[in-house]
Amino acid sequence: MTGVRRKRHDLSTVQAAVAAGHPATVEAGIEALSDGGSAADAAVAASLASCVAETVMTGLLGGGHAIYFDASTGQARNLDCFVAVPGLGGERGDVELLELEIPFGTELVHYAVGIASCGVPGLSAGLGALHEEHGRLPWPRLVEPALRLAREGVDFPPAHASCLAMLAPVLTMNEGARIYSPGGELLQAGGRLEQPGLVRALELVAEEGPRSAYEGTLASSLLELMDERGGLVTPEDLRRCEATWSEPVEIAYAGTRFLSREGLSGVPAAFSGVPPLRGLEPAERALVLARTLDGGRGVGHTTNLAVADAEGNACVLTSSLGLGSGDFLPGLDLHLNSMLGETDLIHGRLEPGDRMGSMMAPSVAVDADGLVLAAGAAGGTRLRGALLQVVAGILDEGLDPEAAVTRPRLHPAAGVVHLEPGFEPEVSTVLSAAGYEVRAWPSLHHYFGGVSLVGRVGSAGDPRRSGGARALVPGGAKTSPDTRTSGSPGW
Repeated sequence: MTGVRRKRHDLSTVQAAVAAGHPATVEAGIEALSDGGSAADAAVAASLASCVAETVMTGLLGGGHAIYFDASTGQARNLDCFVAVPGLGGERGDVELLELEIPFGTELVHYAVGIASCGVPGLSAGLGALHEEHGRLPWPRLVEPALRLAREGVDFPPAHASCLAMLAPVLTMNEGARIYSPGGELLQAGGRLEQPGLVRALELVAEEGPRSAYEGTLASSLLELMDERGGLVTPEDLRRCEATWSEPVEIAYAGTRFLSREGLSGVPAAFSGVPPLRGLEPAERALVLARTLDGGRGVGHTTNLAVADAEGNACVLTSSLGLGSGDFLPGLDLHLNSMLGETDLIHGRLEPGDRMGSMMAPSVAVDADGLVLAAGAAGGTRLRGALLQVVAGILDEGLDPEAAVTRPRLHPAAGVVHLEPGFEPEVSTVLSAAGYEVRAWPSLHHYFGGVSLVGRVGSAGDPRRSGGARALVPGGAKTSPDTRTSGSPGW
């Protein structure tokens, strides 16, 4: 690989910063930090903004996972606010899903959507739990940036336009056609994403709080749609939905305590199993990574954000709708999740009330002085590899954040190693000699995941998702725009 920058890092302090999958999401988090908010406040504000700016990736009726590091205690906790299996207190009849084959690169990936693919949404409960445990600012203040975006519309970046082109059969179903195909033409990069119904939805969230999705007006609207279209979510499902805190899994990695979650993520095993990469020749490094990482086919339309505040607290939050069911709350422009149609998440028999498995792995690395790095990734089965390659680049190989995020990635799946452009020619030769089929991609691509990170080494958002990062300077003022890592890798 060429053009990889190295620099010496000041590992003594953490700068307050936000990294996320859209510049507008970043700005919402920065606004909360500027007002004296904690990392939790900034994460909540940024996540709500992502539910406006990144609706091809996530939404308020989806689910997620977070990790929160409390600098005063030196402790981290995981927060599970993922989707649960619906059907509590109801009679489960035969349901019909719409089967789709989604083209992804050279592969067709099978999905099922429709109202019956919608699980019990957990994200709103998670945002409420973060605010209750670690927030400082009033809840309505955290909704304000998202409300402005809903009222004004938001820029539609290249990565999102690329996803929309792939997911158009789902995103333009029913009410989605008006949003994503105004005038009958798919929204293009550089266009304006207009979702006027989200204004009322977010006003309800500000007025009624995060429980609106479970006990308030949003819940009533969701249940009406379930009755109308034959969905599975029941009033009992919503009443019993709660986010849950738990202890993270800890492993030793590159001189730090690396804290993450297991579940379907495979991240702790990957970090435990990968040998040191520093000093390896490019082809040897690529072979080590290919042998370390598991493969997979899932598309994984997900987003991630990472926040650190001036006290060294940090929050990483990953969220998703799946593909989305193709159903939107009438008049509110809220897309329903499709997690029950995500075949990669269905393992064994699922009973009503069970929390579904997830590959999400928000993570922090800490040492005796506190936070070193807070990072997470989007990308379904590819997020494991994206996270490993970026974190190893920083903690093991000594790269600065932007170089670690932007350098080319690989992903092995079923005997095929997918390579972004930028690897040395001998990489393909060595991988082929080891028995892998090598598939070269023409450009950086959201297939290879989207990583957001903050920490002592700085912050970065992933250009594969048109992401960005921004820090605060002493005194709470925003840094200048040229510190932002965002833009298009050139689809």
